[in-house]
Amino acid sequence: MSQWIKKSPIPAIQLAILVLASYFLIYRLSVLTGLIFFFLLFRLFHQYGKKVALKTLPILLMFLVLFVGHIIKTRLDEKSIPSNISKLELIPDSLRIKGDRLSFQATSDGRKYQAFYQLKSQEEQNYFQKMDDLVVLTVKAEVSQPETARNFNGFDYRAYLQTREIYALVEISDILSIQVRQSRYPMDWILLARRKSLLYIANIFPAPMRHYMSGLLFGELDTDFEEMEDIYSRLGIIHLFALSGMQVGFFIDKLRYLLLRFGLKQETVDKIQILFSIFYAGMTGLSISVIRSLVQKTLGNMGLRGLDNMAMTLAVCYVLMPHFLLSAGGVLSFAYAFLLSVFDFEKLTMSKRILVESLAISFGIFPVLIFYFYSFQPLSILLTLAFSIIFDVVLLPLLSVLFLLSPIMVVTQVNVLFVWLEKVIVWISDRNNFSLVFGKPEAVVLLGLMVIFALIYDFFHRKKIVIGLSCLSILLLFLTKQPLTNEVTMVDVGQGDSILLRDAQGKTILIDVGGRPEFGAKEQWQKRRYEANAKRTLIPYLKSRGIGKIDQLVLTHTDTDHVGDMEVVAREIHIGEILVSPGSLTDRTFVQRLRDLRVPVRAIQVGEQLTIMGSRLHVLYPFGPGDGGNNDSIVLYGQLLNKNFLFTGDLEEAGEEALIVTYPKLPVDVLKAGHHGSKGSSTEVFLDHIQPKLALLSAGRDNRYKHPHQETLDRLSERKIASLRTDQQGAIRFIGWKNWRVETVK
Repeated sequence: MSQWIKKSPIPAIQLAILVLASYFLIYRLSVLTGLIFFFLLFRLFHQYGKKVALKTLPILLMFLVLFVGHIIKTRLDEKSIPSNISKLELIPDSLRIKGDRLSFQATSDGRKYQAFYQLKSQEEQNYFQKMDDLVVLTVKAEVSQPETARNFNGFDYRAYLQTREIYALVEISDILSIQVRQSRYPMDWILLARRKSLLYIANIFPAPMRHYMSGLLFGELDTDFEEMEDIYSRLGIIHLFALSGMQVGFFIDKLRYLLLRFGLKQETVDKIQILFSIFYAGMTGLSISVIRSLVQKTLGNMGLRGLDNMAMTLAVCYVLMPHFLLSAGGVLSFAYAFLLSVFDFEKLTMSKRILVESLAISFGIFPVLIFYFYSFQPLSILLTLAFSIIFDVVLLPLLSVLFLLSPIMVVTQVNVLFVWLEKVIVWISDRNNFSLVFGKPEAVVLLGLMVIFALIYDFFHRKKIVIGLSCLSILLLFLTKQPLTNEVTMVDVGQGDSILLRDAQGKTILIDVGGRPEFGAKEQWQKRRYEANAKRTLIPYLKSRGIGKIDQLVLTHTDTDHVGDMEVVAREIHIGEILVSPGSLTDRTFVQRLRDLRVPVRAIQVGEQLTIMGSRLHVLYPFGPGDGGNNDSIVLYGQLLNKNFLFTGDLEEAGEEALIVTYPKLPVDVLKAGHHGSKGSSTEVFLDHIQPKLALLSAGRDNRYKHPHQETLDRLSERKIASLRTDQQGAIRFIGWKNWRVETVK
């Protein structure tokens, strides 16, 4: 391996960077990736001359062919997906159950799918919970494409599944038969062994101990751990459960030590290590971070160190898992590994080295972290330093020993340690709810921050240069957090409403937060913990725009699809003031929820004004105390830049008639159509009165109410009123300085 490195026409790490640029050129084609690639190509010829450059190009071309070939294969796989599937070979360790919802990955005719099924009975639920065989299912099912992002900077489920070589979803209506199957493939045996191990842990060990055992030994956090998983995420230390270098080093080093003690030769141990690495990768779910660590460890035992090891690891991973740098996990794993390869703190004492290395890596990874997660928890630096020692030095060895001893002797008394640990984590979380929100940097800004941080490291001892670079980085972060534009964004929160208004000075008003209504009583076995819509829609969008505080939150009325997620939003986004209608305060449950938020609440009256964008939003309705229902919705009206906006909540015909009588002249350019475009809103008389140019309709995709109603759409069409719908276009955004530019996600 080292001989290949020596034969490289240019230093291996420089070649790796050039290949990396070509990787993103192919997979993320843009003007920026093109400029970077050709700049590096120019540097190659300029620095090493034509002769060396021409020797390098065949290697580069080989990887380009590899990447292009993989892209072509992906496109062909996407186009050749069948419309119907009758048999699925279930991948055992992918099985997940949330109440009456079953999900798993499966293969059919060599293709991989993500499957879903609504469990029909508790007996069926119990069967799948205990399933520990390789099985083939005969099913009635529909095949569909995964959803792409529905909000700006939102989660792209299709892209996420593609990194796992999955290109279609299977929604199963009926399971006709289940048959145990045999397999000749060792990886199937390994994944089945992983499933059996996870079931064994769940049955033998108590919670929360079992969650940490399955997480740290097998890379699996089950659905019962979701609440604590959220807390770890808010504290910025969920990566403690991401198996990587420490765990891989622990198991590989122990294995090598034992084999060498038994008298095996070095060459034999190296071969066994490769076989063990394949087994360990399968037992930990084939995660990118584990595979990267195993490759690095194997190459290290072959004599490759530092940046040479990093370069060769990249090359191997390009072949093993071509999608590995298209996910946050893959990028962060390699970023951490690269920083560890670059930093050199060997001259420091052990205690200083641990502290300095932790700080350096935290700041070095910072631009990538905010690119993917938009915020940073400063306390995570100290928590990572403290809890990584607990997790890697104490819990990992302890849980490994307890798992291995369990066939002989089950020790559960130490569960109290995990109970105490979670109490400490919860205590810390309760006192540190808010992280620093920076927003999502543009690709150019991200590149600039990475270059600046690298230069700060290089010129660390030259204070003037460091100060200048630090000021430049702060400027870039400020522009990311505070975009110098105005915006009105209808966020796609599914079947609900949420509209963000923000001006160039940073003033923010949020109208409603969305929420998921629950339908019908369910038996205990059917109940599942739903993730709030806002956690995957509204909150990520706000944070991606650098918004950590909402100055005024207007809750138009008390329906769940408008206010259901207010607690979730308040937990992650600071709220200055909540504005409600007087009628909403007659709802005792709603009032108690408001009190629990501990945020100032004010009932606003007709005639009040909210200032934003150098203008005012006027409160037009309701005229007096109501019942907090649809026709008690707060209605806001005002000129924002060059257009008149009317925000109507869930206002229906009776409320619209009251507006017509009270406001004889109400010119509107942009109407937020009432009640998601229902049949009883946006009446003919009302539309003729306000004469909008554009109607915005917020409705969930394939919602059960059939919103927006076809009659409403017909009324808009007859009047030549253009419409934009979140169920079809995703989020809708007006953005600009003096005039609006309209953008949609789809």
